[in-house]
Amino acid sequence: MEENFPRGGTRRIHKSEKTLQQSVEQDNLFDISTEEESTKRKKSQKGPAKIKKLKTEKRESSKSVKEKFEILNIESLCEGMRILGCVKEVNELELVISLPNGLRGFVQVTEICDAYTKKLSEQVAQEEPLKDLVSLPELFSPGMLVRCVVSSVGITERGKKSVKLSLNPKNVNEVLSAEALKPGMLLTGTVSSLEDHGYLVDIGVCGARAFLPLQKAQEYIRQKNKGAKLKVGQYLNCIIEEVKGNGGVVGLSIGHSDVSTAVATEEQNWTLNNLLPGLVVKAQVQKVTPVGLTLNFLSFFTGLVDFMHLDPKKAGTYFSNQTVRACVLCVHPRTRAVRLSLRPVFLQPGRSLARLSCQHLGAVLDEVPVQSFFSKAGATFRLKDGALAYAQLSHLSDSKNVFNAEAFKPGNTHKCRIIDYSQMDELALLSLRTSIIEAQYLRYHDIKPGALVKGTVLTIKPYGMLVKVGEQIRGLIPPMHLADIQMKNPEKKYHIGDEVKCRVLLCDPEAKKLMMTLKKTLIESKLPAITCYADAKPGLQTHGFILRVKDYGCIVKFYNDVQGLVPKHELSAEYVPDPERVFYAGQVVKVVVLNCEPSKERMLLSFKLLGDPKKEPPGHSQKKRRTVSLGQLVDVKILEKTKDGLEVAVLPHNIPAFLPTPHLSDHVANGPLLYHWLQAGDTLHRVLCLSQSEGHVLLCRKPALVSTVEGSQDPKSFAEIHPGMLLIGFVKSIKDYGVFVQFPSGLSGLAPKAIMSDKFVTSTSDHFVEGQTVVAKVTTVDEEKQRMLLSLRLSDCGLGDLATTSLLLLSQCLEERQGVRSLMSNRDSVLIQTLAEMTPGMVLDLEVQEVLEDGSVVFSEGPVPGLVLRASRYHRAGQEVEPGQKKKVVILNVDMLKLEVHVSLCHDLVNRKAKKLKKGSEYQAIVQHLEESFAVASLVETGHLAAFSLTSHLNDTFRFDSEKLQVGQGVSLTLKTTEPGVTGFLLAVEGPPAKRTVRQTRKDSETVDEDEEADPALVVGAVKKHTLSIGDMVTGTVKSIKPTHVVVTLDDGIIGCIHASHILDEVPVGTSPTAKLKVGKTVTARVIGGRDMKTFRFLPISHPRFIRTIPELSVRPSELEKDGCTALNTHSVSPLEKIKQYQAGQTLICFLKKYNVVKKWLEVEIAPDIRGRIPLLLTSLSFKVLKHPDKKFRIGQALKATVVGPDSSKAFLCLSLIGPHKLEKGEVAMGRVVKVTPKEGLTVSFPFGKIGRVSVFHVSDSYTETPLEDFIPQKVVRCYVLSTTGHVLTLSLRSSRTNPETKSKITDPEINSIQDIQEGQLLRGYVKSVQPHGVLFGLGPSVVGLARYPHVSQYSPSKKALYNRYLPEGKLLTAKVLSLNRQQNLLELSFLPGDTGKPDVFPASLGLPLLKQEEREMESEEKECKGEEEKEKKNQKRKGKRNQEGQEEVQLPGKEKSEPQKPQAKKQGKRRRRESASEQERGDKKQKKAAPSEEDDSGVEVYYREGEDEVEEMSVLPKEKPTRPAEVPRLQLSSGFIWDVGLDSLTPALPPRGESSDSEEDDRPQQSTQKKSRKERMLEKQKAEKELSRIEDALMDPGRQPESAHDFDRLLLSSPNSSILWLQYMAFHLQATEIEKARAVAERALKTISFREEQEKLNVWVALLNLENMYGSQESLTKVFERAVQYNEPLKVFLHLADIYTKSEKFQEAGELYNRMLKRFRQEKAVWIKYGAFLLRRGQAGASHRVMQRALECLPNKEHVDVIAKFAQLEFQLGDVERAKAIFENTLSTYPKRTDVWSIYIDMTIKHGSQKEVRDIFERVIHLSLAPKRMKFFFKRYLDYEKQHGTEKDVQAVKAKALEYVEAKSSVLED
Repeated sequence: MEENFPRGGTRRIHKSEKTLQQSVEQDNLFDISTEEESTKRKKSQKGPAKIKKLKTEKRESSKSVKEKFEILNIESLCEGMRILGCVKEVNELELVISLPNGLRGFVQVTEICDAYTKKLSEQVAQEEPLKDLVSLPELFSPGMLVRCVVSSVGITERGKKSVKLSLNPKNVNEVLSAEALKPGMLLTGTVSSLEDHGYLVDIGVCGARAFLPLQKAQEYIRQKNKGAKLKVGQYLNCIIEEVKGNGGVVGLSIGHSDVSTAVATEEQNWTLNNLLPGLVVKAQVQKVTPVGLTLNFLSFFTGLVDFMHLDPKKAGTYFSNQTVRACVLCVHPRTRAVRLSLRPVFLQPGRSLARLSCQHLGAVLDEVPVQSFFSKAGATFRLKDGALAYAQLSHLSDSKNVFNAEAFKPGNTHKCRIIDYSQMDELALLSLRTSIIEAQYLRYHDIKPGALVKGTVLTIKPYGMLVKVGEQIRGLIPPMHLADIQMKNPEKKYHIGDEVKCRVLLCDPEAKKLMMTLKKTLIESKLPAITCYADAKPGLQTHGFILRVKDYGCIVKFYNDVQGLVPKHELSAEYVPDPERVFYAGQVVKVVVLNCEPSKERMLLSFKLLGDPKKEPPGHSQKKRRTVSLGQLVDVKILEKTKDGLEVAVLPHNIPAFLPTPHLSDHVANGPLLYHWLQAGDTLHRVLCLSQSEGHVLLCRKPALVSTVEGSQDPKSFAEIHPGMLLIGFVKSIKDYGVFVQFPSGLSGLAPKAIMSDKFVTSTSDHFVEGQTVVAKVTTVDEEKQRMLLSLRLSDCGLGDLATTSLLLLSQCLEERQGVRSLMSNRDSVLIQTLAEMTPGMVLDLEVQEVLEDGSVVFSEGPVPGLVLRASRYHRAGQEVEPGQKKKVVILNVDMLKLEVHVSLCHDLVNRKAKKLKKGSEYQAIVQHLEESFAVASLVETGHLAAFSLTSHLNDTFRFDSEKLQVGQGVSLTLKTTEPGVTGFLLAVEGPPAKRTVRQTRKDSETVDEDEEADPALVVGAVKKHTLSIGDMVTGTVKSIKPTHVVVTLDDGIIGCIHASHILDEVPVGTSPTAKLKVGKTVTARVIGGRDMKTFRFLPISHPRFIRTIPELSVRPSELEKDGCTALNTHSVSPLEKIKQYQAGQTLICFLKKYNVVKKWLEVEIAPDIRGRIPLLLTSLSFKVLKHPDKKFRIGQALKATVVGPDSSKAFLCLSLIGPHKLEKGEVAMGRVVKVTPKEGLTVSFPFGKIGRVSVFHVSDSYTETPLEDFIPQKVVRCYVLSTTGHVLTLSLRSSRTNPETKSKITDPEINSIQDIQEGQLLRGYVKSVQPHGVLFGLGPSVVGLARYPHVSQYSPSKKALYNRYLPEGKLLTAKVLSLNRQQNLLELSFLPGDTGKPDVFPASLGLPLLKQEEREMESEEKECKGEEEKEKKNQKRKGKRNQEGQEEVQLPGKEKSEPQKPQAKKQGKRRRRESASEQERGDKKQKKAAPSEEDDSGVEVYYREGEDEVEEMSVLPKEKPTRPAEVPRLQLSSGFIWDVGLDSLTPALPPRGESSDSEEDDRPQQSTQKKSRKERMLEKQKAEKELSRIEDALMDPGRQPESAHDFDRLLLSSPNSSILWLQYMAFHLQATEIEKARAVAERALKTISFREEQEKLNVWVALLNLENMYGSQESLTKVFERAVQYNEPLKVFLHLADIYTKSEKFQEAGELYNRMLKRFRQEKAVWIKYGAFLLRRGQAGASHRVMQRALECLPNKEHVDVIAKFAQLEFQLGDVERAKAIFENTLSTYPKRTDVWSIYIDMTIKHGSQKEVRDIFERVIHLSLAPKRMKFFFKRYLDYEKQHGTEKDVQAVKAKALEYVEAKSSVLED
């Protein structure tokens, strides 16, 4: 009764149960369910004491017992043995069976049953699958128990033994005869055929037919077979229901209840011959031994149960004659030995094993103790959790030869690995083999697709490379995957035995198939890998490789056979007509998932990336997040415009960057246009980061480059580039020999002149401009030198169909111009807005203002002042027009830079015909207007305007004159659109040039060579013939004045020209000679030449075309007086020869024509036919002038210049305004930075191609940590030439060199050789590198010294890596020169604080051990002995000195020696005491020398005295001695205070205030060999005293920033409750990435801060939450959060954590937290409002609205109005303004008198609404009937609003309304 119905409380536990329970608790390594616990089965071995009682009196020797119970091994299996097994794995052609005692065997597909084998043969014969034949995986499932017979034990190729089994009932049940069959017997059989009323079952008994009726099978079909009919070959456990005809016919049942309770009985007449495994029998325990039991069953038979097969729950409780149920495991055919199992799982036949593996498979375990050893089978081990594990003999050692049985005595421990799990024994199987323990992967199952694995190359075959990954694991790398590009000879790169790092593409454990890739991009990719379709979320970016390229797109494959399609329209931002030409199979690409249907295994991808990938995980420091990575697409905000482009800030972190003008567009002409109209404050989207050096970010907005990067089609390294690739880039620089092209990833190549164009190239700069977008074809790649050659020929770089590209370029160009229009329409100016609205094709009615002399017509501006509309002479179309006349015109184009509108009066254009146009048809057209990149033509048939691109390719920019189109020329166009879009044009493509027709009425006004900006006034006069000859005097009237010439109208309407150089004899520098003449003034001049309008050459008078030239005149007084005159040299001399008359160094007067912004030079004219250029850098030595040359130089101004030399490429003179440009030693010149090499210096270019280098040591007179930070390419610098040896100049930027007159302070003197250095000098420099014997330290461009490790730091770090971390290359340090050898150029330095007075190179916070004196000497001695013979002499002297020191050290009292820790232990206390030291304490220190205090016993006293003596002895040594610092401290503190030296040798720890740091004299050792006099010593002592007090004052300075952990500790002593201080302390540790220390500080803070200071404590909790969020794990964050909630107001902590999640963009976690808060704090309105705001910020407006509804349901009524108002405010700020208004209106209609709501509504509307809306609300409010006090408030607000936003009239109106209200109120009161 008591057991069934226990009372309250706990029941007493039986002793045996107790032991059992304890073992249950321990066993958790494999988390085995209690039913199948594996620990307790060994209790029989654990407690021999209990068993002793049960043992029979006859004792056998334990050896024979053990032999008798020896567990099964492969040797003990023999052919014909029947054995029970469990299906472990099911493959297509075989089953893997787990056998008892950790063995396993295999069943071939032909060993299932005869019927199944027959079906297989049929299928093979037919060569096509049979419908009713199912595969093995459908017939068998892992865990099924099966009866097998061993058919053979063979040996595999690798020498391993393998057990072959058969399940065929014919073999298993062969021992039964038909007569032996009895009802109730449990047999196994397989279905051999389906009949009408049931199934024929093959039970393998000769002469017996077994039948299974349908109704007997129904229950099984329904429960176990999911309702499906039984299949041929299906394996069944059957009970014999009836036997007819002496066993001839047998009826079967497979019902679960019948089968599971079947027991073999004596009545069934089982014998040892026919006993089958799997039978359940009743048995008696005969004998109990430590290793198993013997049982008696079926009356006569005996069997064994080994310890593995005892019931785990009853282990240790068996006793003799106990009745048990057992299952037969196996019967040996020869010895008839029967093995049984008592495990409960085998006692219900037909039941599958539930537990198929253990969770720790693959785990490596240390120190596992041996439980017992079986000489023929293996050993058992006891795991940590008490469970038993087993290792087979072959796995106990690496080979038989090294096996030692002694090592496996019980209790010995071994390192092993769990390699498998035996289902039959429910045991883990172990291996002790080293190769297995060290293997990365054990089984194919362990390898997951996408994983990185290391392997060894086995062999290279045509089908790929075989790689060994593990003991039994091999993988294949197909040829396509050997590299990012196709490899022709992989054997050159990979050799057998090489270790390679691969990424798994596919792993099929069943088929044992492993495919891997060696593509570098895939291996190194940081993007998430897609290993199943479910991973592919829309928007995800990842790397894949192209499997196939089809005409409809690319098929991209990822890991695990997942693949997707990139349709044609998603291949690129530009249309790709023929994907097979652009992409290739095997190419690695970056894609973005558009959508995915996992159920259909379909995925759509795009190469057009949507934006940057997911934010990097938190854990990267804040700084990291603030950089822009190369190739990233960003949004930028324009800050300001500079001369060369836009200064922008990269959002969201406002990182400064630069976007050059040429990079605004792919179209050369659109760059300046966009630049002109973009304003500061505008935002540009999807801008590409091109490069980033020294914090200088260069951006690009070229659509072609952006789409290339998005599609991941730009190679990242030279390894990915191979000849034949087409790449899109931009022209980086133009040289005479070719063009350098750069690509988005920063790689660049050269396009030589020969393959730059299909046309003949005279000058490279005629063909391309810097910054232009180009397509380049790689011709050769030199990977070693990292160089490549490119072709820019159109024939090589075709992008498919020319017409398509041409149309694409045109539409892109017009689209950008349309963008400019929208920018213009946002401007305030009426003129600009009008221009923005004017589109080509518009017909206007205009009034003629005037007709100019060149025949063009200007129209009046109408209502828009400043509007310029003009029609050229050609577009006047021969009409007679007069001023004031009204005319209809059509707009041809709007010049958005000059703000002019080009119109045409042409009748055909104004009156267009309405005729239907066909798309794709060819039409004749006439060119009406030419722009740089497109032309406008009118269709002859209809008069419609069509635009067509002048280029059909990005590289197609050069035209010979004969190829250039002219206005009025006829062209053939193919229309691509039939309706003018927003641009006003039809889009068209020009037909072949052969179809062009020449313009019929060629008007002379148009014959202007495009390059020369010809003066229109000159052009028109060229028509008239004249009869003038050189030397004639003429008179005329000044018509117009240009900067460098004056146009004069002579008699008969002939136009002449006077050049600025021919106006005055003496031209004062800085004046404009042309300004002397006024328009309308009559002048007398002499003809000095005639200029041909076509060639712009001056023709000789004998030339037949002279009469058609423009006369060149002179009004110089000197020329008018003389009879003769100096005619221009006209004998067709080439301009180049004319220039040669000028010598370098000659000075001359020139006239400024214009400033060329692009080329950065001033264009000047010296004479009418001689032109020159002044490079910007040669105009001035002042940065101010160079920044704004336009302010200094006026156009037309006379300048005095020096000839530098002719410009070879063009007929120009090169001039300079700053004297002869000689870059000789000692000269100062202006240069431009072209390259910044980190840690080394700058490369500077000068005009005419000279290059110079600046070392970091010459950048400034004072070194800084980041010397090159302020330098960016193109920055102008003032340089001093140090030397001109070699082809590269050596320069200095030090202001002491470039501006010697300023006498600036030189903090760091120049050190150009070892001669500039004195011993003992303190110098600053930069760390070069960390070497095995010390640190190399640069003191000058060519001077490097060595600081040996003992002289680097007073600490001795255990890890040398710390040196690399704290002494990176380029670190600025101060060093003291210890010794120098000028002959051998050897310099020895010290960084020790005792020498330099600077803090140690390692921060004290690292807590490193100090380097002891002896160690330092030892170490330095060892280092010096290493093969440095040249220092032998020095060493001799040094050793002498060392011996003296050594003797002194021996004399130290024993006490000090035995307690070396003592001074260190006091370090902390002493430091604190020193840091807050007062005068009195200083006094104490003096006394200490005389008499030590109690706590500091004599050890320290000797310390001091010894220090003094040592110093004195040192000063006696002669000067030549290497000056190693004598005062090497034994105990040193972070700020440089040294305890063990006399005050006289104390070096200042902080730099002296008034003195410069290089007063070397103080530091030099005493020259004299005399001992110091007493007076000197006293003086030094006083000096040191003063120094000490100064140090202490510095430490007490309240403004001093803490620099170490100790500083913080000191500050915290004075203000322990300051959370700010604690947080700074945490930040200090985080900067050094010491996360644990930061955590510890936080915990200290929480303990230290007073409990009353709640807010201060909360601050620390929030900081700790932040820390865990960034650097910790989810668990650590949760723990901190739970603690924070306990100690603070929970709501505050919840809200802070939500903010932290939101800021770090963990939106999912934030959402979950808010939902928790809503449950816990549902009465807090703050939570609802916060959550609403969070959702709105995430753009989830609908969810936010639902939150408001829920809030109103939960909160009390009095809160409703506030909540609604708050949500409305949020809507105003973050959501939909209209909805916000609706909420307010709703609320106010219900609560009209809530003035607070009115007030908020007004505020919000003022911020977000229009003036009209604001006034409407005010009008409504002032008509409410509220208390006068409230009305006064609203009137006052209304008045303030109008004062700020309205006119005087509005203000008066409000006052009138207020008055009206007051009067109305008072009249009511009177009534």
